[in-house]
Order: sequence, then C-alpha cells, then structure tokens
Amino acid sequence: MSPILIRPVREQFEHDRVIRLLQTRWRRRYEVGVNLSGEPPSPLRFGRRLLSPDLVLTSHDRARQLLGVVEVETNASINHLEAMAQWVMFAKVRAPFHLYVPLGSIDAVRRLCDAKGIFVEEIWSYHTIGAQVRFALAHRDRTRTKKKASKESSLRPKRKKKVSTKKNLKAGRKRVARPKSGKPTRKAAAAKKTKKTKKTKKTKKTKKATKSPKPRTAVAKKTARKTTKLARSRRRKTSVKR
Repeated sequence: MSPILIRPVREQFEHDRVIRLLQTRWRRRYEVGVNLSGEPPSPLRFGRRLLSPDLVLTSHDRARQLLGVVEVETNASINHLEAMAQWVMFAKVRAPFHLYVPLGSIDAVRRLCDAKGIFVEEIWSYHTIGAQVRFALAHRDRTRTKKKASKESSLRPKRKKKVSTKKNLKAGRKRVARPKSGKPTRKAAAAKKTKKTKKTKKTKKTKKATKSPKPRTAVAKKTARKTTKLARSRRRKTSVKR
C-alpha cells in the first residue's frame, strides 16, 4: 500500500483518469490489470510480498508473461517515502518499470531516482488541456533490456552459416589444384583415360589388318576351278606337241 493514505480529491480524480486512459490505450497490445477502488485487484507477487502497482501489463497468451509495471503519481505522492515504499520494489521486478508524473515534477523524480538508485526504463509526463490529457516522454533508458537481449542471444545455439554455391565451387577448384599426397588429380585421371582410348583404337586397327581373308563364295570357287582346268589342258597340249 502507498504511504499516502489520503490524496486531495482533485488529484485522486486526475490519478484515476490517467489510469483509465492508459488502460484503453494498451488494451490491444497487452492484458491490462488495474488496481483501482471498485474493481477486482490485480496484485503482483514479488517474493513473499504482494505488490499493487496502478497498472500491470501481461501477455495475451496462456503464459501471462509479465511485460511491464506502470505507476501513476501526482504532486502529493512524489516524495522519499513513496520512492522507498513502491518505486524501489517495482524497479526490482523483472519487467520494464514506467512512471507517469505531472509535467512540473520531472526534475524532482529524477533526483529521487538518482539518490535512491532506482532504475526506471521510461518517465512520462502528463498534463490536461481542457478535457484532454496529453502525454510526453521525458526519459528513456534501455540498458537493462539490451543486457537481457544480449544474454538471451548468447544462450541461444549458434546457427551454421550458409555457404553459397559459388563458394563451394571455388573450394572444389582449390582442392583439385592442391591434391593430397597419394591421390591422383582429376586432370591426371582424364589424361589416363585418353591414353587408354588411344591404345584401344590402335589395337583395333592392327587386328583389322592382321585378320585372315574372308572365305570365297560359290561363284568364285567355280571360276577358280575353271581357270585351273584350262591351265592343265594347255599344259597337256603343249606336252603332246613336243
């Protein structure tokens, strides 16, 4: 509970109005829990203690992950007691802590945070113009969120880099250019293949040249017989004349 038990009526009305506006503003992005009189409380457990910030931002899924804690202050609630009782505890929660303060009290809030060592991600100022409430960002510090992101990235397993096809081809060429000892290169293997093909061609040619003549046909055999008969008859005639 806040050490300020009674606020002025005007400031309490303005405080509740700002909370309602922030609730409607973040309803789409977060599941917004509000701690206001007349509504069901949405406490925040921190160790053994139950904290009751003005706004509790959680995720829409079933896990209900805590995504932010928001505290709206008025001029009467910005003091050392409030800072020690609530701001110190909200800053220790593992979620971004945002403060919404009136426009003229930003310097006082910064001094209190520096003196007490309170880390606040964002400090917003609000002021009313007629029936409208306007917000302005006065301070932002993302060092803690960056550290968390860097830790998460370091814990994730590193992915292997994809090597392009061009790089693979270059690597293959280099391996061919610098072969290991005892293994022939691709060029040498290709040269051996060409030599073998040349040898096989030469052997085929020599086989063709040394092949025996083909057997004669029946007509050729008849002509050969006739020529041999004519030759014998001529020899006989010449022998008779003598």
